[in-house]
Amino acid sequence: MIDVQNLTKRYGQATVVDGLTFTVRPGAVTGFLGPNGAGKSTTMRMMLGLTRPDTGTARIDGHAYVDLTHPLRHVGALLETSAPHRGLTARDHLRWLAQSNRIARGRVDQVLETVGLEDVARRRIGTFSLGMGQRVGLAAALLGDPPVLVLDEPVNGLDTEGIRWLRDLLRSMADEGRSVLISSHLMTEMALVADQLVVISRGRLLADTAMSDFLARHGRSYVRARTPEPDRLARELEGAGVTVTRIPGGGLDVVGMPAADISRIAAAGGFPLDELSTHAGSLEETFLGVIGEAGARAGDIGTGNIGEEGRNFRV
Repeated sequence: MIDVQNLTKRYGQATVVDGLTFTVRPGAVTGFLGPNGAGKSTTMRMMLGLTRPDTGTARIDGHAYVDLTHPLRHVGALLETSAPHRGLTARDHLRWLAQSNRIARGRVDQVLETVGLEDVARRRIGTFSLGMGQRVGLAAALLGDPPVLVLDEPVNGLDTEGIRWLRDLLRSMADEGRSVLISSHLMTEMALVADQLVVISRGRLLADTAMSDFLARHGRSYVRARTPEPDRLARELEGAGVTVTRIPGGGLDVVGMPAADISRIAAAGGFPLDELSTHAGSLEETFLGVIGEAGARAGDIGTGNIGEEGRNFRV
């Protein structure tokens, strides 16, 4: 597993990662979320020994990455900034990596087939599309058959079919008992693949919890009602003290009242209902709400600083 303890990184006066502590456990896909500049990439670089922390530790199965004798056999990584030599063929690039980590040469062809590049293995990487280049990076991450995966924006450049393929691959890796940490800005995709969430903002931990718990605790749930008389029903509901948002097509989104109570009010007032359904907030809505609340509590949105209240905020 990945164990991050009190990880801190400063550049001059700016604190990019600030006392970060969390664990990525085996058997689950953990989504690593945060707005731009939150410190996600810096944290991943510290995990992989590419950036030295000022304080704290990042351990992979109890070891610092730099202490691993054959690191590709312990952790497979794909960072946004990683780029293989464009003059090498895909097969030669992977063969070089395999040799450096004492991985059997036959494994190269296996991972090329896994990522769908077996037919272009002898082409130079410089001729590849963005999506094909991303698949080379994923092949390198899988090369050592590692128990831990650390992937930064892994769906970049992949088409719809490729995104679905990667989703299925990550799920199967977690189901095999591996630890999988992925960072992505695609909230819809994250909602489909992640079991756990680690959410950070301004370098500080906001949430470390199961996806279901995060949505249940912080998601905006509402009831959608549709009626031929939306304005009149809205007035009745607002008179009962709930929040009503009008949407096109005679729809009302109601916050603060269960569907059963709305049904009773509609029946008593003689309002016909074409729809009455309960909805949970999406991951994107919930994430933005949590980030916004953390910024509001810090009291200095947009200044790049975190006040004492923001430092103590945890969800």
